Amino acid sequence: MQTVLISGGGIAGPVLAYWLRRHGFGATVVERAPGPRPGGQAVDVRGVALDVVERTGLLERARSVRTRMRGMSILGPDGQEVDRSTEATFSSGRLDSDDIELLREDLVRMVHEHTRADVEYLFGNSITALDERETGVRVDFAHGASRTFDLVVGADGLHSTVRRLAFGPEERFTHHLGSYLSVFSADNFLALDDWQMWLRDGDAGFGIMPVRDNTELRIAFGFESGPLAHDPGALRQFVADKLASLRWNGTRLAKAALEAPDFYCDAMAQIRLDNWSRGRVTLLGDAGYCPSPLSGQGTSLALVGAYVLADRLARAHGEHRAAYADYDRRMRSFVTLNQALATENPGGPASEASVAHAKNALSLDG
Repeated sequence: MQTVLISGGGIAGPVLAYWLRRHGFGATVVERAPGPRPGGQAVDVRGVALDVVERTGLLERARSVRTRMRGMSILGPDGQEVDRSTEATFSSGRLDSDDIELLREDLVRMVHEHTRADVEYLFGNSITALDERETGVRVDFAHGASRTFDLVVGADGLHSTVRRLAFGPEERFTHHLGSYLSVFSADNFLALDDWQMWLRDGDAGFGIMPVRDNTELRIAFGFESGPLAHDPGALRQFVADKLASLRWNGTRLAKAALEAPDFYCDAMAQIRLDNWSRGRVTLLGDAGYCPSPLSGQGTSLALVGAYVLADRLARAHGEHRAAYADYDRRMRSFVTLNQALATENPGGPASEASVAHAKNALSLDG
């Protein structure tokens, strides 16, 4: 039985592990966090990615925890409502769509629960070195003894350790899109009832949505900026200062950002490589082709990529060179279309036609 080490226990990694196990491979997932990561924004599962979720056996469960928004308000800088919609929201698109919007942490948790019986998980650990040999890859870990695997997959996000170790420094492949996104939770001090609020004030703006039966807010704050130092503490203070300058509820939002246990902030950026594989190592999801949250398709790309990669490895009977090349051929145009969603209309949502085309531009059975 061929063994595959997957770095990253978010969404792409565990879904890949599920399908590898179905195809007869051994799968180990290593994740730096001590368990499935909480927090994060609402994510969308769209088009062909819904087929992946259904085939994985999670569609009904995903539907049961989807967001139930009634609509949204668009506010001016002083908090006055300038427009509203009961047909669509900026986060999920049309409310009558078959697409599913759910919290990232809910999807992470359900995928982990669905796979933990058959997949080896190494939480609280990370890869520190890769040494490819003729018969496998020797992997050193931050904790514990080195081990050898037949294949290694980097599904470890925008700042992928596997990509850095196998392909080189991150700056070679990162394309900054001129802005940052911060996501954090707060008490529902706005008393929102299945209703979103969106506001822009100068070069910054936010979307606020209630979650957990309207007991909590999930706040997504974006602001224009060139590259900043990746220092979590400094970024948190920077975001709090930006929020405090807003004219509507700025002080309250800044306090929430400073106190949030799940605070997140990172660049809106894309990862672009001419080849996602090197030897026995390949990349999946954001590690290989992050489209940025501006596309609304990061989760869908991760799900589809995981399914296709496992399928190609199975079809090639584990012959990684052929499988990786086929994976690239199958996914490349799909990735390109979805990355374009983030750049076709900077500062605003992509057109409905572009989204519809991109999310269905690949067949799982091809």
